[in-house]
Amino acid sequence: MEVFPPLGQDVLFFWIPIIVKQQMRFSLIDQITELKAGESITAAKNLTLAEEYLQDHFPGFPVMPGVLMVEALVQTSAWLMRYSEDFRYSTVLLDEAKAVKFNSFVKPGDTITIQSKLQKKNDESTWTFKASGNVGETNVITAKLILKQFNLADEYPSIASGDAVQTESIKTLFNVLYPQAESAKS
Repeated sequence: MEVFPPLGQDVLFFWIPIIVKQQMRFSLIDQITELKAGESITAAKNLTLAEEYLQDHFPGFPVMPGVLMVEALVQTSAWLMRYSEDFRYSTVLLDEAKAVKFNSFVKPGDTITIQSKLQKKNDESTWTFKASGNVGETNVITAKLILKQFNLADEYPSIASGDAVQTESIKTLFNVLYPQAESAKS
């Protein structure tokens, strides 16, 4: 028995974030600089004082929260997963974060360069990545991440039309983050 009634296109944007609870609603990646399908990705995030969360973390000593550093690694790895699978799945979520090590702070004015490498495909839907972030030559974070991909229709058939909406939104953002992909298609 389905929990959700059939939904029209106009209310999909209400239900999708509720169902996909873990997915961030903002991007912690400013640019994808290198991408090798099925292998690796490099991305960058420029931290500025304009980041709203820095007002409270911490007053007088603003630094990027550790959980957002992890999320930047997750988002970078998710882009590799999506691109490698030709955007077949609408949703990619963190399943597990292991061996997370914070080595230094990321401060306003810093650019964190994030690298993620596919370690293995556990199965079709679950992949393991080794990811790290550096500011210049200084390593600030490392982690082993396990990500899971799926379509909304697989879990919630009543909102299957949300897959197309979500996928188009993801592709649009991807083309902003990695415009080389769009020009390669032309």
